[in-house]
Amino acid sequence: MKLATNKQQLSGTIHVPSDKSISHRSIMFGSIAHGKTTIKNFLRGEDCLSTLAAFRALGVSIEDDGETITVHGTGFEGLKPSKEAIDVGNSGTTIRLISGILAGRPFTTKLFGDASIAKRPMARVMNPLNEMGADCTGREGSEFPPLTINGNKELKPLHYNMPVASAQVKSAILFAALQAEGETVVIEKEKTRDHTEDMIRQFGGRVDVSGKEIHLQGPQTFTGQEVNVPGDISSAAFFLVAGLILPNSRIVLENVGLNPTRTGIIDVIKQMGGKIIVEEVDKENRSGRITVETSDLKGTEIKGEIIPRLIDELPIIALMATQAEGTTVIRDAEELKVKETNRIDAVANELNHLGAEITPTDDGLIIQGKTALNGGKVTSYGDHRIGMMLQIAALLVEEGEVELEKADAIAVSYPNFFEDLENLYGAGGK
Repeated sequence: MKLATNKQQLSGTIHVPSDKSISHRSIMFGSIAHGKTTIKNFLRGEDCLSTLAAFRALGVSIEDDGETITVHGTGFEGLKPSKEAIDVGNSGTTIRLISGILAGRPFTTKLFGDASIAKRPMARVMNPLNEMGADCTGREGSEFPPLTINGNKELKPLHYNMPVASAQVKSAILFAALQAEGETVVIEKEKTRDHTEDMIRQFGGRVDVSGKEIHLQGPQTFTGQEVNVPGDISSAAFFLVAGLILPNSRIVLENVGLNPTRTGIIDVIKQMGGKIIVEEVDKENRSGRITVETSDLKGTEIKGEIIPRLIDELPIIALMATQAEGTTVIRDAEELKVKETNRIDAVANELNHLGAEITPTDDGLIIQGKTALNGGKVTSYGDHRIGMMLQIAALLVEEGEVELEKADAIAVSYPNFFEDLENLYGAGGK
């Protein structure tokens, strides 16, 4: 599709789409809890709908009236074998987290997804689950999906030093540990998003966290709850950056989740000299309002413990760096290689097609600023975050057209992305 270009001013207010990570987990916890869970502001993107369909396939009754999702939880023990293999679509969160739940169920489940999922490494999840007593195997003896999960009702607890900083791997282990007799200890490489730990507590369970060390005593049972999903800072990130790098712009983003394990992009924006105001509006829900304005940005170095707090935002941060004075270096971001696509190569290839100067490295990117962008033909590689980043990049192009292949991938996490963008340049753009 042809992208909007030469929009030199954006202004207005956006209500950010609901948090993808919390939407996934609300269905999962609602399903393994006893009783009714109601979910408001659920993200009806393709990934989260894959999770919803997966738990329906496992025998959970889930209703959606368009406003509220109602999950009639069965407890772990009420889950039933799916009559056919479960299709997770493009959702890495679904396949990895549900593996931890299925590891403790006394039946066999097959999980598959699209071409992107078939390339996602799963040994990082299968190995600890197998240590706990499950039998998880990949395609033809490999670590790649489709997966076969032979569950074990008598899982053993685990003491596990995580080799990668991954909230998905951590969550899969915790879901299995909730079904195991005894204490599981998980030691994180770097602290990652803690939505799973939060929801264990919200649904009446207990988990103890001290720094990077997590202690969980199993087995545990949960009770249905009311969940109000805040906005997703990963979706907000595209418009945060647009407001900073486009001339004469001011964007207000409402209902943005402000969980500290997710707000690394705010720290980076401040580090680069961006004009940003963050107001916490709902303390209980950890959400608030963020306002950004056109800014004179400067290059920086992004590395170490902040990386897991902004891993999904790095593609749009890379674009922001192309509009900052000086060089920006991103290090310690090897996880970008095993997302929906190899995001290190994808970011460098596609932005360089548009005139940027980016060098990929083994664990990140070196970005030269400040560069003018030009038209060209680009692709999302079927990755929603690459697709949205390229549309924001196209807004900077003053001459020529930008054509995006596989634009439909954006619906995975932000179904109304193009509509929200049009409202912003409709209100103030030219």
